[in-house]
Amino acid sequence: MDPPLFHYFLLLVSLFLCTLISGCYATLEENGDSESSESHKHNVLWKPTRRFMVQDSEKRPLNIVFKEPARNWTDALPIGNGRLGAMVHGAILSEIINLNEDTLWTGIPGNYTDPKASEALATVRKLVDSGNYSEATVVADKELSGEASDVYQLLGDLILEFDDHNDTHTEQTYHRMLDLDTATVNVKYSVGDVTFTREHFASNPDQVIVTKISSTQKGSLSFTVYLDSKMHHHSYIDDKNQIIMEGSCRGERIPPKIFDVDDNPKGIQFSLILNLQISGDSGVVHNVEDHKLKVQNADFAIVRLVASSSFDGPFTKPSDSEKNPTSDALTMMNSISSLSYSTLYSRHLDDYQKLFRRVSLELSKTSKTDSKNDQIVSTAERIRSFQTDEDPSLVELLFQYGRYLLISSSRSGTQPANLQGIWNKDIEPPWDCAPHTNVNLQMNYWPSLPCNLHELQEPLFNYMASLAINGMKTANVNYKAGGWVVHQVSDIWAKTSPDRGQAVWAMWPMGGAWLSTHLWEHYTYTMDKNFLQTKAYPLLEGTASFLLDWWIEGKDGYLETNPSTSPEHTFTAPNGKPASVSYSSTMDVAITKEVFSIIVSAAEVLGKTEDVLVRKVQKAQARLPSYKIARDGSLMEWARDFEDPEPHHRHVSHLFGIYPGHTITPEENPDLCHAANYSLYKRTEDGPGWSTVWKAALWANLRNSEHAYRMVKHIFNLVDPDREGSFEGGLYSNLFSAHPPFQIDANFGFSAAIAEMLVQSTIKDLYLLPAFPKDKWPNGCVKGLKARGGLTVNICWSEGELREVGLWTNNSNSVKKIHYRDTSVMVQISSGKAYTYDRQLKCINIDSLQ
Repeated sequence: MDPPLFHYFLLLVSLFLCTLISGCYATLEENGDSESSESHKHNVLWKPTRRFMVQDSEKRPLNIVFKEPARNWTDALPIGNGRLGAMVHGAILSEIINLNEDTLWTGIPGNYTDPKASEALATVRKLVDSGNYSEATVVADKELSGEASDVYQLLGDLILEFDDHNDTHTEQTYHRMLDLDTATVNVKYSVGDVTFTREHFASNPDQVIVTKISSTQKGSLSFTVYLDSKMHHHSYIDDKNQIIMEGSCRGERIPPKIFDVDDNPKGIQFSLILNLQISGDSGVVHNVEDHKLKVQNADFAIVRLVASSSFDGPFTKPSDSEKNPTSDALTMMNSISSLSYSTLYSRHLDDYQKLFRRVSLELSKTSKTDSKNDQIVSTAERIRSFQTDEDPSLVELLFQYGRYLLISSSRSGTQPANLQGIWNKDIEPPWDCAPHTNVNLQMNYWPSLPCNLHELQEPLFNYMASLAINGMKTANVNYKAGGWVVHQVSDIWAKTSPDRGQAVWAMWPMGGAWLSTHLWEHYTYTMDKNFLQTKAYPLLEGTASFLLDWWIEGKDGYLETNPSTSPEHTFTAPNGKPASVSYSSTMDVAITKEVFSIIVSAAEVLGKTEDVLVRKVQKAQARLPSYKIARDGSLMEWARDFEDPEPHHRHVSHLFGIYPGHTITPEENPDLCHAANYSLYKRTEDGPGWSTVWKAALWANLRNSEHAYRMVKHIFNLVDPDREGSFEGGLYSNLFSAHPPFQIDANFGFSAAIAEMLVQSTIKDLYLLPAFPKDKWPNGCVKGLKARGGLTVNICWSEGELREVGLWTNNSNSVKKIHYRDTSVMVQISSGKAYTYDRQLKCINIDSLQ
């Protein structure tokens, strides 16, 4: 219950008196500091009253550096604008730049229902009720399995061939770098006395990938350029120095060897257009072999790439699409034909940096910035040495890399980031690059809110709206339930049925429910009531409706889910046989508790507390099972204390209530948190990248800085793609996270985990530095992180102690309880003002953001 109005009045009076006493209304100039706290264009609004760390002009560059061309795909450097992606290898003689477009998938819209499922469901439920878990698993494996998802495809390759680059000393001067601050890849090398430079970026405002190739000597640039693809395609040259490549995806998920079977349904069509412009009095362009362009004696060249597909939404068959990819791509190219390279770059930079520069992070072992120069030392060398030097600047780089990758793979109007973001080189990529909803898709978006990128969730919410449409049919036909349901694996066609294969992963109908929690989180961070009412609440109602029907009458007056699995993890049944199907797994309980709490809270905000659905939810809440502690003291993973044949399993699903959920907290549930500590200890530090960073976030929310940092350190293990093992985690040389193979979720999860170590929040509470390793990062500043309630949070600390905190909101006034170690204070935050607090959490300054 909220405090009475009288208590609020007393609180405001107290805060006002405190403000007068401490001189809170003094300006920064009156405090003797020349820096102001006015807003600047990059949305990092607050400046500390003292200089705790380096100034902006002295900050370490955020660069991923190579001293040689890529030998493997995971040595290449990614750029992207949300829809288009490219991997820059930086080869000297023959450069191949892999290209992707986010709507290229196999298949067509499908039927995601199974009329026979309800009968099989009844059989499985009876077996579970009788305690025959292993037999229930056998039946579920056979009868409740579905079809595989479709597969994310590639677009093609941009190929540049430099026939005259044969100097043996070239590699001695070679330098390749991704600058996260500008989202630009630069390749630089020398051939004889001539230095060649390539610059690559992917522009979101102009929907184009741009490459500029130049040299230090006029007329010295000669190369051949063309397009190629593993996809079914053909290329030709038009009369504008343009190469047009048209192709198609398979209409069915079938092996490539029977790609040309005539009776295959028509798949998604695509078009890629390359435009070439050169400069220099002696430069010329020739057509070669009808699909290549040869440049001779130019000063510099500009290559522009645009692409389009016939995909017209998840419910339209490619054969029914009225979109013409080539016509659309030509229109895009014509719209930017008059824009110079500098204009394109400027528009790209302005758009990108408005997002990226919202957050800055500085970590240091000393009061001065570490002197290591990451422009000289390769990033691979830095990863290799991290276990020894524990370089805080590499943590900064990986934190910001996650933000960079999300900006580059999820923008307004695009598809949500998939298992590899948007970057893929294979016709049959690992795990199909399909959205996996038992942690991976959700983890992709964990950093979006705390790391100040809330707009990037739009593709996820649009995707959820499509899932809800198909999911209503699946829920109704398969389970005779209302609302909407999503299982473990989906695709661009918004697949909602169970995956193919064993029930241990396929029979998991909680994907939509977990996704729905992102809707409420978006509201709590942005306080956007219109979003909550128009977009979030209808989807939340559908989720709650399904859960009300899915939870059935169980034993001892409780509701139960049956069948139930803990994602991808088996147990040993009482008869000694392996099983995965039982009832009311802890993850089912945790997700349902979270969703039911959310729908009640959302109803309170929107004045819907008397709705029939809300009342049903409130009644059901009281009948949900409680969390349980196992005999060994760990948090129980299943409804019964089954024997766990693999206690170090990669999934930590039963700890959902701690993070990303909120139903188990150190303040309210110390006994459950103690059990969760032991559960994490049993799981060990080993596992794939996404498991490592989830554990880091869990340890952070258990306020265990030592173990959170151990997981951070664990991720810095350099993986050789030619000798990678299974589930070992780590990083590739380009900082892509490894499962192995490459899976991007850990990159995103790492950024979120670091944010959780520095700031945690509820609507009413704000926890400062709750799990930061003060012995590893004794000095630092973070600016621009977000907290629930619409707050922006800046923190500076030194010698392991908090020094200053800056808070502000542009959304609405709020009352917060701020916590730092054993100190807690209540504060009033008014919209449009920036507040500065000292180490005792006393307000020392208020400044207007206007």
